[in-house]
Amino acid sequence: MGTFLDAQISQNISISGWISIPLSSTPALFATLGLTTGGAGPNLRVHFTATIAISSLVTAAVPITIEIYRGVGPERVLVYSATETSPVIGALGVASRRIITVTGADYRPPNPGSLVYQAFISIPGGIVLIPTRTGPESLNAAAYSD
Repeated sequence: MGTFLDAQISQNISISGWISIPLSSTPALFATLGLTTGGAGPNLRVHFTATIAISSLVTAAVPITIEIYRGVGPERVLVYSATETSPVIGALGVASRRIITVTGADYRPPNPGSLVYQAFISIPGGIVLIPTRTGPESLNAAAYSD
């Protein structure tokens, strides 16, 4: 049985439609959180879930990549990456919307006593038909150990 250590949430925006940020091929940060992991046993693990809402005014199959990193800056480590390529359904000029949720884990990360996680979103290849981040956006994470 695991021991709960800490849980945090980074809620960038809570309400649908309160932002309008075009996606780009450059990964954009949408969440950062820190977990306290002092006193963890040898089998530290972090479970996380990220959610982000995307809107578009055209019908197109646009690949969207969500990446979760442990750490910040040039030393950060990619621990999860998912690319979804499902069509944005809608007629030209009619807004369509999709909510993307990913779930993953970072098993046995190094334990300096605290860990930072960041979530990024991008569209690989710089697609011409650019979807827009419209909210909500969040990252939840919880740390456990044996």
